[in-house]
Amino acid sequence: VQLVESGGGSVQVGGSLRLSCEVSGYSDRGYCMGWFRQASGKEREGVASIDTGTGSAYYVDSVKGRFTISLDNAKITVYLQLNSLKPEDTAMYYCALRQSLYCAKRRPMRAADFDDWGQGTQVTVS
Repeated sequence: VQLVESGGGSVQVGGSLRLSCEVSGYSDRGYCMGWFRQASGKEREGVASIDTGTGSAYYVDSVKGRFTISLDNAKITVYLQLNSLKPEDTAMYYCALRQSLYCAKRRPMRAADFDDWGQGTQVTVS
């Protein structure tokens, strides 16, 4: 299984970015996708998740109303729309796949609940 993120970059405060994560080598149509981020010197933080079982999305409080996660099941691609970006959103963003119909319900999101990871894409807000 391979996950490849794209769409990161440098933006000004208040700007927007759209991150993409394409999955290959996985054929089951039941899965959960998550986005995590890790700022320099900080622990990895779960940002958002969505699964094919319910279609419902979860967001960490700090991004609610600004970020939107969506899924293209035909392409097995997950997107993260980042709006109203703040300097504290600066981080490496990682997508992750959980090989299960449903996302884990534990909060905050845990990296250990995901099976496969991308290499990350950098988002810098200044």
